[in-house]
Amino acid sequence: MLLAACLVAFSAQAADDGAQEARAWLERMSAALASRNYDGLFTHATGRQVETMRIVHRVSDGKTYERLVSLDGSGREIVRTRDEVHAYLPDRRVVLVEPRGDEGSLLKALPTPGPKLDKYYDLSVSKGSRLLGREVVVIDVRPLDIYRYGYRLWLDHETAMPLQTVVADGAGNPIEHIRFTQLQVKDKIPTRDIEPTVDASGFQWIRTGRKLAAMPELPAKGGWRPLRVPPGFRLVASRLQSIPGSPMPAQHLIFSDGIAAISIFIEPSAPSGPRPPESSTMGSANAYITSVKGHVITAIGEVPAATVREIANSVAPVQEVPRPTVVEPGGAAR
Repeated sequence: MLLAACLVAFSAQAADDGAQEARAWLERMSAALASRNYDGLFTHATGRQVETMRIVHRVSDGKTYERLVSLDGSGREIVRTRDEVHAYLPDRRVVLVEPRGDEGSLLKALPTPGPKLDKYYDLSVSKGSRLLGREVVVIDVRPLDIYRYGYRLWLDHETAMPLQTVVADGAGNPIEHIRFTQLQVKDKIPTRDIEPTVDASGFQWIRTGRKLAAMPELPAKGGWRPLRVPPGFRLVASRLQSIPGSPMPAQHLIFSDGIAAISIFIEPSAPSGPRPPESSTMGSANAYITSVKGHVITAIGEVPAATVREIANSVAPVQEVPRPTVVEPGGAAR
C-alpha cells in the first residue's frame, strides 16, 4: 500500500516537472520568435491546401519588423511596420491597413503561454527526431476540455525556434500543419528584406480600426458582450473598427485563454434585414455569423466550431447581461 502511494506521488511529481519544463520551452519559443532575426521558408497545410511562404523577422532598436509572403498563386504579402500592419492583396488590388496589436510573430497556430495555462491544457515534453539537421524537443499541449485545440511543436534545441507545428482537434486529428524547409537565424536582416515587393500603384488603401486599448470591463452602458464564455477565456482588448461600406463602426472584442484567441465583431444589420446563421472553416480557424437584435454578430477564432458558435449566439447588449456565465467542461454553466 505504501509502495503504491509512493509510486503515485512520484508519477504526479514527474508529470508536474514535465509540465514546468514544457512551459519553460514555450516561453523560450515566444522570446525567440520576438527577439531574434530570422529568415525562413515554410509550408502551411490546411486540409488539402498547401501553401509555401517566406517569413522575414527583424529586430531594430527594440522594435520588430516582419514580412510574410505567399510564394504561391496570389502573391499576397503582410508587412508589419513600426506602427501598422499592411496586407497587400494583388489579386484584389487592395491594401488593408490596421494598427499594430501584440508583438507576437505573424506566424499563426503557435501557442503563447498564459498565466493559467496548466488549468486548461496538459503539457509535456519529449525528445524528437532531427529536423533540418538540428536536434529538437517535442512539446505537446493537450486541451482538457472541448472548447480548444491541442498543439504539438518541434522546437530547435539550441534556439527554441519552432521548426514544425501541428494543430489537432480533440481526437488528436491534425487540422493545420506548419513545417519549415529552410530557416536561418541571423545577426542582421537588411532593411530591404522587410520592405514590400508588391507594386501597389493604383491599389485601394483601406484603413480599419483604432489602436487596441486594454479594457478588462465593458462600460456600464452601451456596448455588447457574450453571456456564455468558455472557461479560461477573458476579455483582453476592445476597439471600434470601421467596416468598408458601412457608415457605422463595429465593436471588436478579443477574448483569450493565453493560447487561443476569439474575436467578436458586432455591427448594425443591413437594411435588408437579419441574415441567416452561417459557419465557415479555414484550417484551425472557425467563424460563425448570426443576427441579434438588429445587429450582425461574427465570432472568429482558432478554436473548435462549437466554441465560436456558442459564444456568438450568447452575445447581447451590456445592460441585458448582469455578468458573463462561465461554461464548464462538458457544457455545464455556472
